[in-house]
Amino acid sequence: MSDTFSADDLPKLPWEEEDGPVFKEPWEATAFAMAVRLSEAGKFTWSEWVDYLSAEIAAAKKRGDADLGDRYYEHWLSALEKLVVDKGLGSEAELAGLKHDWTEATLHTSHGQPIELKRQGSGD
Repeated sequence: MSDTFSADDLPKLPWEEEDGPVFKEPWEATAFAMAVRLSEAGKFTWSEWVDYLSAEIAAAKKRGDADLGDRYYEHWLSALEKLVVDKGLGSEAELAGLKHDWTEATLHTSHGQPIELKRQGSGD
């Protein structure tokens, strides 16, 4: 995979011509970066990633998603989760646990403070 992306490399990615990808929320940038880094690390190919994301978007359309672009990164994250599980990089149970732990951490963190994720049963 090359170090640079163009709008043609990603299906329907919100893109500013000179500034690159557009993110409405910090989690969107994080999800984007995770997919890029996992691909760069050889955990999956970029074409595998595109296939998963395309399938997720197609499934959402089939479920009635109007494809306005406002849920794009929800589809991105869902595709990434499926690919992570299918590649054996994590299980559905592990991902569910991480989501739970993240939710709990956000509920107990003051606005503007860094969120510290503590895994259940880690003794922390």
